[in-house]
Amino acid sequence: MSNQPAGKSTRLPREERRRQLMRAAQEVFVSRGFHGAAMDEIADTAQVSKPVLYQHFPGKRELYLALLDDHLGTLTQFLQTALTSTTDNKLRVRETMRAYFRFVAQDSQGHRLVFESDLTSDDEVSSRIEAFNARFASDIADVIAEDTKLSHLEATLLGRALAGMAQVSARYWLETDGDLDIDAASELVYRLAWRGISRFPKEI
Repeated sequence: MSNQPAGKSTRLPREERRRQLMRAAQEVFVSRGFHGAAMDEIADTAQVSKPVLYQHFPGKRELYLALLDDHLGTLTQFLQTALTSTTDNKLRVRETMRAYFRFVAQDSQGHRLVFESDLTSDDEVSSRIEAFNARFASDIADVIAEDTKLSHLEATLLGRALAGMAQVSARYWLETDGDLDIDAASELVYRLAWRGISRFPKEI
């Protein structure tokens, strides 16, 4: 007969347990916000004891930062794959917009945790998000600079603008509960973005 307490999960490999705890924490953080979340509730949601939770994460902040790094890493991979999928800059912009929308559709909780958290003003959190935004904008700027006569600084400014366009439009699309088809939505944003970029003089 098992001595496992009722309602608690069985022993899992360390990495699998860590992922389980992170999923539970994400659910609580998105529902309650960082400041409203409690380690007790996260442990209950994961169906583990608090000592098990603390074996993996020393505190709520470390748990949140682990989730933040995980989601930013996943989104970066999505965008890098899109940007390296072709050498045609027009298609790069299209695939990048699609990738951003697909990330939001695939993991809406993750997107909300990263960009809508009540902890985004925290220095450590904001520095991570800014590093992601800077890299995203820089990658787009490289595409713009390749295709126009704009300086690196000018291209970076436009890269920031396009990165913001992707974030804001994808977040709005998420709020509509998918009333507009995801491919149609990303295509609209791509067409607006590329129409603007294509009006700049081409590099000779």
